[in-house]
Amino acid sequence: MLDLDRLLSLLVYNPDDRLLFNSGFFLYFLLIFFIGYFSLKKYSNARIAFVSLFSLYFFYKACGWYVGLVILAAVVDFNLSTIIYKSRHKAKRKSLLIFSLILNLGLLGYFKYTDFFIGIINDIQNKDIQPLKLILPVGISFYTFENISYTIDIYRRSCKPVKRFMDYLYFLSFFPKLMMGPIVRAADFIPQIRKPVWLTGEDVSKGLFLILTGCFKKVVISDYLSTHLVNSVFDDPLRYSGIECLMAVYGYALVIYCDFSGYSDMAIGIAKWMGIDVNINFNAPYQSKSITEFWRRWHISLSSWLRDYLYISLGGNRKGKLRTYFNLIVTMVIGGFWHGASWNFIFWGAAHGIILAIEKLWKDNRKPSTQQSGFLIRMFQTFITFHIVCALWVFFKAESFSISLDMFKQIIYGLDISILPAFWKAYQGTILIMVGAFILHAFPMKWNDNVISISTKLHWTVKMLGMTIVLALMYYFNTAGQVLPIYLQF
Repeated sequence: MLDLDRLLSLLVYNPDDRLLFNSGFFLYFLLIFFIGYFSLKKYSNARIAFVSLFSLYFFYKACGWYVGLVILAAVVDFNLSTIIYKSRHKAKRKSLLIFSLILNLGLLGYFKYTDFFIGIINDIQNKDIQPLKLILPVGISFYTFENISYTIDIYRRSCKPVKRFMDYLYFLSFFPKLMMGPIVRAADFIPQIRKPVWLTGEDVSKGLFLILTGCFKKVVISDYLSTHLVNSVFDDPLRYSGIECLMAVYGYALVIYCDFSGYSDMAIGIAKWMGIDVNINFNAPYQSKSITEFWRRWHISLSSWLRDYLYISLGGNRKGKLRTYFNLIVTMVIGGFWHGASWNFIFWGAAHGIILAIEKLWKDNRKPSTQQSGFLIRMFQTFITFHIVCALWVFFKAESFSISLDMFKQIIYGLDISILPAFWKAYQGTILIMVGAFILHAFPMKWNDNVISISTKLHWTVKMLGMTIVLALMYYFNTAGQVLPIYLQF
């Protein structure tokens, strides 16, 4: 007999068992969703309402009653943007845009930065104001940026406002990308909502490929490296050798990439199965030959958002070279602060901004060359860029600035290659996964398209076998239970 209480407990929010892509319940959730979705594929209004309500329920299962913030954000910006578009007075339109920005950023700032600024006030004025210890609503940074980009696009007249509220709610709450992106532009997404649902064999194969590889990156690589090396070393670097600290830094570079890109891949793959195209969010970032190139490949939806709505709004490169360098640094500082209320994130963003400005300065003053760099030079550039990125990841991951310095101290002064045999013996499985992950990352991105093209022609039984192997690997490596995605905290 079915345990009704057990069933009801699965259907309500549980902070200790959130509904995420890497949770066991999500597979059942996704199956039920697609049964309903394709049953309604010919009825656009019913399909849109079904997806919106299902997305809100998904969000409720992930973060409880904070789902109300998504609905509130949709109501406010849907109506404000319509008024902005209809208004003929520039001053009124600008005032409404500022009002929208204050509401969106104010809500984000209240939950995300209140305790940070309370700490600053306490330090400067020697006060003892108690922090509010607010729980950060899941995904608020992502859907806030989507709201802002939509309203600014309406203000700039670069797109027209949505006519139906349910369409806008669909866009904002779309569950594959709601909690951790990619950050989607309304102008790209909303026109697809009412298109007839039609999937080709390549769409199915591409969606399956992205979902399986995303799961593999998240569970088999990221979660395993986090629980078996990275988290313990970063918690207290002074307890570990220099080699362990160095490997933990390399490990974290894989962890954050596989965690976030894996989740993005799953989101894009699920959307693909719904007949909706969402742009890629990562493009082999560790193959970059400069920090500038890295930010064209890493978290593409965020970096392009910062460029279009912050960097350009500050003046971009239109107000002289010095102002251009300043704008780059300010944009990256704000980008770092977007990730979290911590001096570590601010330093991380500022460091990236300074390097971007230096690279821009170098590019502006060097003589143009028609010759392409040789293979060894490109490899050296990639090697240097990767290690700069890894060094700055230390500040991104560490809980405090002092822990970041402890990591560097152990790597510089505690590096003893004589313990390599013992290290290999203790971390053999972890090392093999890291090596395999770096090899996979080095493959050209076009190989993915080749795999998808080949898999499209395969019999469904072969596809099922491949899916079974990936799921078996996930089950085997998922020994530590559910590991929350890194970007869930942003």
